[in-house]
Amino acid sequence: MAIVWFVLGCLLPAFLVSLIVTRLMILVAPYCGLVDIPAERKVHEHPTPLGGGVGIVLGVILPLALANLFVWLMLQGVLPSDWLPETLHEQLGGVLYRAPQMWGILIAGLILAITGLIDDVHPVSWKLRLGIQFCVAIGVVAAGVRASLFIGSAPIGWIVTVFWLVLLINSLNFLDNMDGLTAGISMIASLLFASIMLTQTSEPRWLVAGILLVMVGACAGFLRWNWSPAKIFMGDAGSTFLGFMLGCMTVLGTFYDESMSDTHVMLAPLCVLAVPLYDFSSVMFIRLKRGLSPFHPDKNHFSHRLTELGLSRRNAVLTIYLCTLTTGLAGLLLYRIPDWSAAWTVIAMTLCVLCIIAILETAGRGKNGKE
Repeated sequence: MAIVWFVLGCLLPAFLVSLIVTRLMILVAPYCGLVDIPAERKVHEHPTPLGGGVGIVLGVILPLALANLFVWLMLQGVLPSDWLPETLHEQLGGVLYRAPQMWGILIAGLILAITGLIDDVHPVSWKLRLGIQFCVAIGVVAAGVRASLFIGSAPIGWIVTVFWLVLLINSLNFLDNMDGLTAGISMIASLLFASIMLTQTSEPRWLVAGILLVMVGACAGFLRWNWSPAKIFMGDAGSTFLGFMLGCMTVLGTFYDESMSDTHVMLAPLCVLAVPLYDFSSVMFIRLKRGLSPFHPDKNHFSHRLTELGLSRRNAVLTIYLCTLTTGLAGLLLYRIPDWSAAWTVIAMTLCVLCIIAILETAGRGKNGKE
């Protein structure tokens, strides 16, 4: 029962904050110049408010701030804590101990969201945005958000973590090209990661799981207004924030511990995020092959290929949801198998899904006579 109350306590406040703030942004955004105008490389047909990412960001930060305050008041004896299940009561001290790191991550994510919001109003050079992303990533790595990768050289782990964070920031940003896509994929990925943190490790990782569940609630609240046809878009403020938060949580999540028989479970984040990572990589390859800027917008994403094959935008998004859920469940399966010899089967399953995506993309390009 402790897990049930924990999950509800994380989901509901985030959902309500995101739902309300996003609705307010629908009204406010046009007065702030936050409107996405239809263009050749965009799929929407009518001017649509931007800034829905504000609902997601506040849907994550406000509930976490409130939870942090409640924990502090409980430990000070101002609020009673005996109503909490014993399992959660034991975690209160750890929450405050890790609060500085959590707030460092949230402030870094807020910097990215503000940069994205400015870019939504007045376009910012991609080089400047990329520079800010690297600075933010280096900052959180310096603050302790870094992977060891089971190697003796710490700097290598730090460098890999920086590039991992920047990769996920841009993967989720690139994925935001159709109604409900980035929010839905982020929600699925966060829910799968939270499930791993609560049920698959030797002991629950309550803080990381809590942040992930708050992200699920925030995405769900936003999706109420973003599902096809969208009444508002998240913009760069939301997509970069979600990518960054997912990156940090996958690093802090400690998917492997000493009680496990092998290190193959470290592949779980790659399985869960296989589809957005593949989409980002394939689009970057196509753009560079054509001599274009890697940040030059186009319609070479998996979602666009599916609509070119005749799927509606809603069904295209649902198809990508299912692909992500399939590879994500493969990631969960890694915790049920004993060693690397069995893990290769899971890796093969994930690669098969990506091969299906590649075939569909090729068919989409061929149908329209494109390269």
